[in-house]
Amino acid sequence: MSEEKRIISRSEHNISRKSIRDEALKVLYRLKKNGFDAYLVGGCVRDLLLHEEPKDFDVVTNAQPEQIRKLFRNSRIVGRRFKIVHVRFGRSFIEVATFRSQSQGSDGHRQVDHAGMVLRDNVFGTLEEDAGRRDFTVNALYYNVHDFSVVEYSSGFEDLNSRQIRMIGDPTERYREDPVRMLRAIRFAAKLGFEIEPQTAEPIRELAPLLQRVPSARLFEEVLKLFLGGHAVACFDALCLFGLYEHLFPLTHYCLRQQDSRDVLSLVRNALRSTDERYASGLPVTPAFLFAVMLWGPMNQIADRHRRSGMTEADAMQTAVSQVLSLQTQRVAIPRRFSSPMQDIWALQPKLKQRRGRKPRRLISHPRFRAAYDFMLLRAESGEELTQLCEWWTQYQTDHAQTEIGHVR
Repeated sequence: MSEEKRIISRSEHNISRKSIRDEALKVLYRLKKNGFDAYLVGGCVRDLLLHEEPKDFDVVTNAQPEQIRKLFRNSRIVGRRFKIVHVRFGRSFIEVATFRSQSQGSDGHRQVDHAGMVLRDNVFGTLEEDAGRRDFTVNALYYNVHDFSVVEYSSGFEDLNSRQIRMIGDPTERYREDPVRMLRAIRFAAKLGFEIEPQTAEPIRELAPLLQRVPSARLFEEVLKLFLGGHAVACFDALCLFGLYEHLFPLTHYCLRQQDSRDVLSLVRNALRSTDERYASGLPVTPAFLFAVMLWGPMNQIADRHRRSGMTEADAMQTAVSQVLSLQTQRVAIPRRFSSPMQDIWALQPKLKQRRGRKPRRLISHPRFRAAYDFMLLRAESGEELTQLCEWWTQYQTDHAQTEIGHVR
């Protein structure tokens, strides 16, 4: 890196060992005791400096994976693109990585494709080189347990104070190396309430199509981080602004561009707002419901075309579901454990219109009923003519609960 090493002494920052997980301290001290350098790095240092409680504590060291593995019997080496070590403590773990190098080109350990995207990267290096390989300056801050200082080789400390996301190195080149960095820029800006520095933001719209080269399974994980982390609305707005959303949900993007898209947009935004509220309240949020919301618009449009061509309602929906899933999973994978309940939520929507005889009792006992009911409420809130149906089911659940209590007594 071009910038010189800067050491921010204990008196110049707010990080206290009391705020660091005991397990992370154990890892740091054992590495130090055995003659290795070891630092906390990345999001945990950033969050501690912002007076936030980190979700994870990551460690970097000059010890190589096999050496780390020998020091910690409760550990295992994971990863292909870059080998790291998970040191387990009960159900949790501390992630320990070896300093990465800024090695260029392709060799036996580092592989890039013709567009510059890194496919495999096991080149080890120094602390300075490791800092140069990180994505954003606010994620390239290192806490040294030896003297309790914070070390930086970029403007991370300054950018943290000025509340901006700045790419380390040339943004265009770094996005080409890993297009997911565009999504990470959006997510960190939304999560932290920061601005994306102009030079870091400028290439994103032009390079957005590079997301199509990212494996769909990896994009699934990134979508969950974007939309289930408590800042879904801000992430959605930024993804649309920078032209990224259309490469994650192309069918939904197509719906949103049409003149009669108001209900679709309202459904998405209302659901994301509700997701943020549930996250803030500590309530569970599920990917199945998220994808049900995101893909409802295109699925419904395709089903309508099939109905007009003469298909029954059931066949039209089943065909539309298959088509939407086939196309969507080419961009963002949806594991079966989530696509199956998503389809249940959709399949129950027309069945909720059936209120005669014993059908309501059977429906209310369905394991996906509550999710389907909540989905129907969102549809009504977003402009669909479902108010009376929602009121009926709300009252029915109250009456059903009272009847069940009466039977128990």
